[in-house]
Amino acid sequence: MKLTLIAAMLAATALLAGCKDAGPAKPETTAVPDSAAALTLTVYKTPSCGCCKKWVSHLEQQGVVAQTKDYDDLSGIKERYGITPQYYSCHTAVSEQGYAFEGHIPAKYIRKFLAESHPDAIGLSVPAMPLGSPGMEVEGRFMPYDILLLHKDGSASVYAHISDAAMQ
Repeated sequence: MKLTLIAAMLAATALLAGCKDAGPAKPETTAVPDSAAALTLTVYKTPSCGCCKKWVSHLEQQGVVAQTKDYDDLSGIKERYGITPQYYSCHTAVSEQGYAFEGHIPAKYIRKFLAESHPDAIGLSVPAMPLGSPGMEVEGRFMPYDILLLHKDGSASVYAHISDAAMQ
């Protein structure tokens, strides 16, 4: 018993010494929550849309794995996930749990939504393409917008109001 304990302590000391000699950790370029590694979204977009590509870059900078699929017409995808025309934007992302995220939603609100319970929701939407939202950045300009919670009955309610760029 004592021999096993001594051997375990020696092994732990050797491991710690190896970690100490490894040098300083490389700095992260973006602060990403620990839960980030678990988030994967399938992003349906048109092949030529530049703002969709910029939104995908925003997701990836926040540690989200974005698997893109290009389609010339996204109306069938939006219909499949229950997104009605008044909530449309230029791309639709879908989580592994089957929730839809329509438009230029900041990654942190997608994470927040997925960490909560929403049994009567199909997902979130930022209808249209608000200036200054992720992927729609233009010369520092910003237009306040709402992130809508889309309900299974086709209605929506305000999930978050984004009044300035720092909230994203």
